[in-house]
Amino acid sequence: MNTAPPDRGLADVLQGRQFEAAVIGASAGAVSALLEILPGLPPDVPVPVVVVVHMLRGRSSQLADLFASRLDVRVVEAEDKQDVAPGAVYFAPADYHLSVENDATFSLSNEPLHIFSRPAIDFAMQSAADAYGPALVGILLTGASHDGAEGLAAIGAAGGLTVVQDPQQAQSPVMPGAALKLRQPDLILPLKDIRALLAMLKS
Repeated sequence: MNTAPPDRGLADVLQGRQFEAAVIGASAGAVSALLEILPGLPPDVPVPVVVVVHMLRGRSSQLADLFASRLDVRVVEAEDKQDVAPGAVYFAPADYHLSVENDATFSLSNEPLHIFSRPAIDFAMQSAADAYGPALVGILLTGASHDGAEGLAAIGAAGGLTVVQDPQQAQSPVMPGAALKLRQPDLILPLKDIRALLAMLKS
């Protein structure tokens, strides 16, 4: 386990590994954290980046519009049956659980709330772990919920790369702290290093 390696350390961690997707989960403090890490993505990012953020029920999500104007990569709100393709950032829509099927398509459902949330980070991460196995990167950021801890643990159990934002630097440390208690991640990083890691991913 590494706590905050420089770029050379990140390169060592990634050496020889190829990835097919990345899933990012966040809650309280999500927008500011994502604005620090996602602008580092190249326009031709070689893997799809799936982002699940907790939202207040009854409100539509403006996240795709917000980030589309700030990123060089294509940004869309995920749709049911849509292909999960490289070169894009996909945001989970409001009030639907987002899952990744084994054929690399999205599935939306309105199953009951999970840890008071829909979309739930666990749903997306656990399904993506089943779909991609060791070719998946899971990243859990700031948040005031335990959602995402089990999902990140599932990614780790499947052989994927697991990353947790340093709780001491998170706006809300509950979510990253819950992940650390459940399963030790591969990396515990500040946002600047998570941004660097995303920019270094190879398919």
